[in-house]
Amino acid sequence: MTLSLIQSALGLASGSLVGFTLGLVGGGGSILAVPLLVYLVGVTDPHVAIGTSAVAVAANAAVNLGNHARARNVKWRCALVFTAAGIVGAFGGSTLGKMVDGQKLLALFAMLMMIVGALMLRKRSGEGHHDVRLGKDNVLKLVGIGLATGALSGFFGIGGGFLIVPGLILATGMPILYAVGSSLVAVTGFGLTTAANYALSGWVDWALAALFIGGGILGGLLGASLASKLAVRKGALDTVFAGLIFVVAVYMLVRSLNLL
Repeated sequence: MTLSLIQSALGLASGSLVGFTLGLVGGGGSILAVPLLVYLVGVTDPHVAIGTSAVAVAANAAVNLGNHARARNVKWRCALVFTAAGIVGAFGGSTLGKMVDGQKLLALFAMLMMIVGALMLRKRSGEGHHDVRLGKDNVLKLVGIGLATGALSGFFGIGGGFLIVPGLILATGMPILYAVGSSLVAVTGFGLTTAANYALSGWVDWALAALFIGGGILGGLLGASLASKLAVRKGALDTVFAGLIFVVAVYMLVRSLNLL
């Protein structure tokens, strides 16, 4: 679609908000990308919103992956097996998502947001096995869970970190810090797969994606710097953000089902 000056500004602002929340509270921020594109920027086709957000999700994940890789928080072999299986799932999920009516897809997306909000309220343990390696005891778990989370990520055009992180922990027993770092390999791979599939159908607005990514980088820097100052209030921040997700989800459900 042709972007007006106002839509361009809103796209940049929306990307900044998503980047800011990702930097401030970690995983879950990208779940706001689709509703912002549809209800604030004014993208009329939900499929275009999903395809465009997938590009932004992949870009943001790739940037954050570099930071975690430098800090040696990525278990590469486990992450690559998980991602390879998930890419197959993401392609299948995104292909199925393109076949679903846009408004029904938004309603399902709203329900998913409620699940994300609930998961954000759970406290995660930092304990785990620091010497995790890829082996016979975990490879099948990594493939199975990767395939399932990839399919969900592709269907909704989301990063899926809220499922990937606990999935990696379940499959390998790695600590939360390694799971977060390793999950970004998968989020990047899933996002690129979904974006490519939607792009083949012409459902990616590249100009809007560029604005969203640019805003996300700026917002992410601000959010990350503020996160260190508010680290002692991390639990409160997660609760507030989870509440915001619930509110947006209810609004999406009402709009998509024409209840008002």
